[in-house]
Amino acid sequence: MLIEPFAAYGFNKAHAASYGRVAYQTAYMKANFPAIYMSAVLTADSGDVEKIGEIVNECKRMGIPVLPPSVNESSTGFTVVKDDGPDKIRFGLTTIKNFGEAVARSIIEARERGGKFKSLSDFLRRIKDRNLNKKSLESLAKSGALDELGERGAMLGNLEYLLEYHKETAKEIANQDSLFGLTAAEDAPLRLSQVPPATTTDKLSWEKELLGLYLSGHPLDKYREVLAKRELNIKRAKEELKEGMITVLTGMVEETKTIFTKKNESMCFLRMADFNDSIETVIFPKVYEEFKKMLVPEKCLAIRGRISHRNGAVSIIADRIKALT
Repeated sequence: MLIEPFAAYGFNKAHAASYGRVAYQTAYMKANFPAIYMSAVLTADSGDVEKIGEIVNECKRMGIPVLPPSVNESSTGFTVVKDDGPDKIRFGLTTIKNFGEAVARSIIEARERGGKFKSLSDFLRRIKDRNLNKKSLESLAKSGALDELGERGAMLGNLEYLLEYHKETAKEIANQDSLFGLTAAEDAPLRLSQVPPATTTDKLSWEKELLGLYLSGHPLDKYREVLAKRELNIKRAKEELKEGMITVLTGMVEETKTIFTKKNESMCFLRMADFNDSIETVIFPKVYEEFKKMLVPEKCLAIRGRISHRNGAVSIIADRIKALT
């Protein structure tokens, strides 16, 4: 059976035209409705931590602020926030790691019924969902979702007290005795114990743990001016440097993995990241033995080594390591 030549040709043309139209629509949306477009892209890639990090960096490049989750503003997923300034993108409550959709919806519904939460006690009193337990309340505090209602360190240091307050104020049986001397309809003030405030390092670590990236800052911020003067960052090194080329890359240790060789010597694989990208770093036994005390998560380093292209991935094989000061 012969196939008409024009049929195959027309099929390809149709696809090319369709792809061209989609590309045009995408470019139009990104240029004219950037926050809405980027919010949709974030939602589409929700769950892919590495991809989300790349998109958030692109938002920053485009001048679109990306905000942490908030019990007073977040929906379940990524949403656009409009106010007097430029449009912003807000992380959703279900983007918090291990935070359930049911309790997220309870928070949103309570806010829609009674307006924004005025205080931490108001929040605890109005959320009746049993899933607002120690794990979920801790996640809200650590991720910054409760920042409008209290200081993170204070909330975490008083977590058991807050949970007891929530339990007592949630009792619905009339005249049932409460440890706080009130019924569920009343709004008793909280008396939190004095606890040192959370440090910037703590906040960044929690954001990385629960959201997959840093939002309120970056451990490398204090080196930003120094890094900006360098022509080569990790992203450019991965794209431009060829096999065997020697380079120096700077960044922060994200994670490490120590293994033993056949000779029972220790070596290490670590992932180092800067503001733009990350790269796997291979540290063989001799180098590892000399510099292993530096190789801890969130340590900022300068690593000299040889670029390696293997199995479709780019890595750097370290020969010298220096701590950034």
